[in-house]
Amino acid sequence: MTKVIKTGVPLDASLLCASIDLSVLDGKPAGGKALPGALMGQERALDAIRMAAKIPHEDFNLFVLGNQGYGRHTAVSAILEEEAQQRPVPSDWVYVNNFDTPDKPQAIELPPGLALSLKQAMDALIDNLANDIPALFESESYQNQRRKLEQEFGETNENAFSGLIEETKKNELALLRTPMGFAIAPTKDGKPIKAEDFEALPMAQQEAINSKIEAANEKLEAVLKEIPKHEKAHRRTIELLNKSMAEQGVDEAMLPVYEQFEKIGILKSYLDAVHADLIENAELFLSDGSAAQAGPFPVATTKHYKEPQFRRYTVNVMVSNTPDGHRGAPVEVEFLPTLANLIGRVEHLSEMGVLFTDFTMIKPGALHRANGGYLILDVRQLLSEPFAWDALKRCLKSGQISIVSAAERFSLATTTSLEPDPIPLNLRIALVGERSLYYLLMAYDPEFAPLFKMQADFNDGVFLTEETVPQYVELVHSLAKDKSLLSPDPAGLQRLIIEGTRLADDSQKVSLDLGRLSDILREANYWAMAAGNKTITAEDIDRAVAEAETRAGRMRELTQEAISRETLLIETTGAAVGQINALSVLELGNYRFGRPSLVSARARMGRGKVVDIEREVELGGPLHSKGVLILSGYLATHYALDTPMSLWASIVFEQSYGGIDGDSASAAELFALLSTLADVPISQAFAVTGSVIPTVGFVDSFVIFQVCWF
Repeated sequence: MTKVIKTGVPLDASLLCASIDLSVLDGKPAGGKALPGALMGQERALDAIRMAAKIPHEDFNLFVLGNQGYGRHTAVSAILEEEAQQRPVPSDWVYVNNFDTPDKPQAIELPPGLALSLKQAMDALIDNLANDIPALFESESYQNQRRKLEQEFGETNENAFSGLIEETKKNELALLRTPMGFAIAPTKDGKPIKAEDFEALPMAQQEAINSKIEAANEKLEAVLKEIPKHEKAHRRTIELLNKSMAEQGVDEAMLPVYEQFEKIGILKSYLDAVHADLIENAELFLSDGSAAQAGPFPVATTKHYKEPQFRRYTVNVMVSNTPDGHRGAPVEVEFLPTLANLIGRVEHLSEMGVLFTDFTMIKPGALHRANGGYLILDVRQLLSEPFAWDALKRCLKSGQISIVSAAERFSLATTTSLEPDPIPLNLRIALVGERSLYYLLMAYDPEFAPLFKMQADFNDGVFLTEETVPQYVELVHSLAKDKSLLSPDPAGLQRLIIEGTRLADDSQKVSLDLGRLSDILREANYWAMAAGNKTITAEDIDRAVAEAETRAGRMRELTQEAISRETLLIETTGAAVGQINALSVLELGNYRFGRPSLVSARARMGRGKVVDIEREVELGGPLHSKGVLILSGYLATHYALDTPMSLWASIVFEQSYGGIDGDSASAAELFALLSTLADVPISQAFAVTGSVIPTVGFVDSFVIFQVCWF
């Protein structure tokens, strides 16, 4: 497939790119999915992903390494989706009210698919009780019993006062009601005696009457003391009556709920608590007796489970999984892994300027939704969100999801909050990110390696062989099919593969950058459709590449303009001593272009020193300085073995006003130095790139390009 090039021989331009046999490309596109072709050359990474998906140990989480655009997300999602189908559907999770400590909601694990059923059953229960309990309190049976109790209470008080009144009459006294309460007064002929008449009576008679009044007051006080006891007993009797009536309605309404969930043992204690609380708080289903209260009995009103007073009985569904055999475990992708989106949050409502919350405002996070399955996160996004990385590690280490807000971490929360029960965590995390982030975490986060033991490193390119070329063709066809594009013809495929080798910077390898390949295909498809073609041809690929270069080529054009106007002095004709064109590569974004730089060297007698002017003025980078030092070593080991080298030389990049780095100019610098030492001119029609190595052999590798900018 590729031609082997011997070093030290002239290269034809055709040898600088891959040579692909068109007959190999003359095949019809396969009708399979885009995934198999997209995964070519990634066997090592795919094996690591599969192992991470299957291994049961909780600390074998996965980090997918590689550059953006190489199909990392596609590959990990596809493999995890495939493995998830083989795993059981995870449990449902709900939060319910803790009637003993409402600020600590209770988490309940349910079989798959039962969370919504429980919520619907509880909502229906409240709706039924909203009708049944008022009907019970409006029933004739309740009204009769209530009237009887009220009558008995009234009769008890009346009898107590009646006896007291009769006794006072016998003693010629009267029981009077005054604004200040009850009073005892003496009477004569059944009428109270006036004060002046009482004072006109003999002293002995006054003392006798006062004795009777004092005795009557003691009895009155005893009667009045008994009234609160009677009222308390009366209220207790009414409460027992209401409780018995409510219990009758609650028992009947909750019977279907008990029957529906009788096999779920963990729900038994919760339903019992709901049963007891409903009976204890039956008045929630009745009016409060304020504006609408017209009589002594409670007034029934129609209510609904969504009303605030009934939130205590609802069910907050955190995770609901349908028990479908084809669904399996969940595979979640969280594109914005904030702390709240990751571990969940407790929301608050404002009412009359006051914030309040309850267990119904607990919202799930990505860890809840992916629990029992897989969660895919972009590591750069994760690390950029405050507290998210620490929260993820804490959950993985503890094996449970605990909801903590950022305000609580900063101790800024001033409102009443909740402490929900933590939910056990069992899932596999797959982080997707660049290699630099992986190695930084390995170096600086001691908790990272124990939690993420698996790495899947994606290759950037693959060698062109008889096996890989058909796979690459399948990759291109699958990309075209996935994007609903025209299919490339053989010549178009050949041109695209050549462009892939350029992206890989290797004539024997082809790039696996699916993002860049997809961009070229889509733009070529645009030009093919504009031209009315039925396939994407080589001309369409050429135009797509050329148009992309034109859009990004302003800086290149400015460089060429500077050369043509002799603002930047570059000789392209004739020959000169100690002067050569070095070719450097500038990369701006995704666009790269060659830029010639004039390198000149001067030499005279001296002490064997080679001066790098760029280094002296601190414009040369460490790699460039290394290349010049290697060049000095080359001269010393080849031309001055027995005597000191009597040489002083200087090397400079002409018209260079910025930093210079890299050792690819060391070959050009050596040629310029040898030219000035030997006084041999160098043709200015060429540009050189390559580096010198300090071993036997002249240079590591160098390429001479004929200058053809104009």
